[in-house]
Amino acid sequence: MANDNSVSPGMCEAVEKDLYAVLGASPSDSLQQLRHRYQKLALQCHPDRLGDVCDSEAESGMKMFLEIDAAWKILCEHETRNQYDQQRRARELKQDWPVDCIVSLEEMTWDQDECVYTYCCRCGGQFNLTEEEMKWRQESDVEEKTNESQHVVVCCDTCSLSVYVKLSLNNKTLNSQCQ
Repeated sequence: MANDNSVSPGMCEAVEKDLYAVLGASPSDSLQQLRHRYQKLALQCHPDRLGDVCDSEAESGMKMFLEIDAAWKILCEHETRNQYDQQRRARELKQDWPVDCIVSLEEMTWDQDECVYTYCCRCGGQFNLTEEEMKWRQESDVEEKTNESQHVVVCCDTCSLSVYVKLSLNNKTLNSQCQ
């Protein structure tokens, strides 16, 4: 089965670096907020604005400008931003986080508008799991699977806690609900 998670040019380096942090932004920021942060940072470190500085400062400024510009080029387009967000989320799901509890998929709330399962964290944040992430994890996860179920680690969107979400391999809720 072909995997449709192709990586666009520049995305490999971007996955290693948090592009939102480069812009001083967060994933929940709107395109207008991202644009404002980009413009502000680009003006601060643009090579034409550096004036008379030593070579090392000029090189550092140029490197920072190129980093900011590369982050913006990925985050300003809807398609590349979504692709980056999915890869970023996949990387987060593979990290080791403090596990708060184990929940079943049935305990999570399905949000039809956002096409995502949610579960409230004790910090007030949420654990979010999209149907696409579940399918991706089930197809690619190398963790040992039992006959009945598999666990997926889901990180809180606010704090450092995570939960194991128990997915039943025969679960009817895995049918496409967002089409």
